[in-house]
Amino acid sequence: MSAPCVAAFVPPPSAISSHVSSTILFAGGFGTAKSKSAPKKKANKKSKSSILSDIQVDEAPKQSTPKLDRFGLPIPTEDDIFPPLTSDDGARVPVSDGDEFNKEDVAEALQHHIGVNLDIFDENGQSIHEEKSNRWKLKLLHQDPPVLSVENFFSEADVEQYKSMIESNEGNNGGGNGDAVQLSSPTFSSSLSLSRRTSTTWFCKYESMSCLLAKAQALLNVDLKQMEEPQLVRYRTGEEFSWHYDEIPSAQLSNGGQRLATLLVYLNDLDKDRGGGTVFRDLKSPFNESNKRKKKGSSKGNGNQLTVRPKSGTALVFFPAFKDGKPDPRTIHKGEVALDTKMIAQLWIHEKEYQASVPENNLQADAANGVREELERLGVSNVM
Repeated sequence: MSAPCVAAFVPPPSAISSHVSSTILFAGGFGTAKSKSAPKKKANKKSKSSILSDIQVDEAPKQSTPKLDRFGLPIPTEDDIFPPLTSDDGARVPVSDGDEFNKEDVAEALQHHIGVNLDIFDENGQSIHEEKSNRWKLKLLHQDPPVLSVENFFSEADVEQYKSMIESNEGNNGGGNGDAVQLSSPTFSSSLSLSRRTSTTWFCKYESMSCLLAKAQALLNVDLKQMEEPQLVRYRTGEEFSWHYDEIPSAQLSNGGQRLATLLVYLNDLDKDRGGGTVFRDLKSPFNESNKRKKKGSSKGNGNQLTVRPKSGTALVFFPAFKDGKPDPRTIHKGEVALDTKMIAQLWIHEKEYQASVPENNLQADAANGVREELERLGVSNVM
């Protein structure tokens, strides 16, 4: 996932000054000449250490010195780049306990976003398309901002097709005639980004990803022209994508406008102790560590960050911006360090028509026939 980030510089701290606040009167005291006529009174004589103990010194507050770059400027911290949310960023509402699917809850959650085509789901969240063996199961994972999952979004055959594309296009940097071009997981440019992304991405030809595009169109009810280049991503052991937003920097909105939706599909399973989950920093969930609902009356799982574990064929959907194009900072997320190989297919939906740049001459129109055939095979073209 792309990760535009905007940093806020923090000016260097001012010099620290220390001072002594107490003023001590030394009349006839420490350091003065002794009088010969004065009798010695040992009992009332104060020692040097006792006098010093009366002096109260206000110590200057300790301040940590910021790390500087080679130009002597403070290096932006994570909080500078990804500031904590404030009340101005809006409420965060987790889903309530229970496994029940409620269409009205989903519709309410999506009222300010491009939404999901709920006409292709029944009252239990099951899709109504004709491929009965691979019916989708829609789940609301977070109410506001909305985060959803779709189980069985890819069939086993779909998964194997895209995994084989990764293998067949390994090392293809655009010089060959493959279906995808391999890049070291770029993001929309931001010189101040602190995000770490160590995965590998393949930018794919639209015509080679008709299955993903058709199912995305059926699910989100959007035009092919709004779709960014479909991508395949592989994280090897130890690789990650740290905290980031999926929004696009304002300077680069001329091509398609803002990203309104993120759709990613996991191509393999990863157990909970193998990392690789998609974690939302500021969203909470009533899920426990095994990603199952907690039992009623149990506190287990309370306060957990919303974490979606990779499950082969399952899609994850969330919205980096509202339908008016305003970015939603509440959707900041990361891909955990993977302790085994993790693979995903991903797609972003824009406000307006988007023009692809990789691979060369990559056009959404080239996928139109394949998408139409896939929609007819699914049996959902009549409810779009």
